Amino acid sequence: MLAISFAPILVRASDAPVSVQGMYRMLFTFLIMLPFGGKQLKTLTAIGRKDWLLLIAAGFFLALHFLLWMASLTYTSIASSTILLALEPVFVMVGAFFVFKDRPSKFAVAGMLVALVGAISIGSGDVGLSQRAFFGDLLSFLGALAVAVNMLIAKQIMRRLPSYLYSLIVFGITAACFAGYNVALGIPMTGYPAKEWLVFALLAVVPTVFGHMIFNWLLKYVKPTTISMTVLAEPVGASLLAMLLFREMVTGFQLFGGLLIIVGLVLYMRAEKQEAAAVAAPADPLQA
Repeated sequence: MLAISFAPILVRASDAPVSVQGMYRMLFTFLIMLPFGGKQLKTLTAIGRKDWLLLIAAGFFLALHFLLWMASLTYTSIASSTILLALEPVFVMVGAFFVFKDRPSKFAVAGMLVALVGAISIGSGDVGLSQRAFFGDLLSFLGALAVAVNMLIAKQIMRRLPSYLYSLIVFGITAACFAGYNVALGIPMTGYPAKEWLVFALLAVVPTVFGHMIFNWLLKYVKPTTISMTVLAEPVGASLLAMLLFREMVTGFQLFGGLLIIVGLVLYMRAEKQEAAAVAAPADPLQA
């Protein structure tokens, strides 16, 4: 959780275009993972055409997520950007309803509505500050939608692929998408000072390897719902770091909206946990 909280801080600390930051974050993570592939890399030829298309789509939407979210930090505050990004589980729930026919409970829907009211509160407050801040909020909101699509694709394809192989391929495709974007727009990918290369490396190591990859590893030992609750830690940790490092104070709208989003997500996660426990419980009490 601490590692992930540093992601927006590192993005803000860099002067390089966000598409370059995103490209090297994914490329360096891919290179760090590659030596640990072992036997799993030999199964690449067994992946079918449909799964390759899904992997490409997952990489594209992950690149879109990073591009939108990282760009939002140029326009709005770290607090607003990370709080709105925490809406990802809500969007996944909505998408799962339409794609997988997963029917959420009433408490989960209630949590979603509370979180959305919080998001509207943050957006309306930032409109009062400036159109620039509201535009940044919109980018973060769209970034949360993009990563939700990525998660829905991952849920479908990881039934057939190991998590390591999925992550390795998708990270590589994401880096390639960023490279294509940079080439198309004529954005230079080399010639940056040593400080920028350090930030690129830290983005790969700190929030990705010590954040997201550790969460994937913990899935072997901890319930997914428990890990999902850590999404609440990023806006809190990132906002505190932003106050300390950039003197970005949290506004009343951000505090109120952020609290609503956290309450809504807690309601949603608790409803999801109770539903999972009910499904796992034996039908015959004697079997317990």
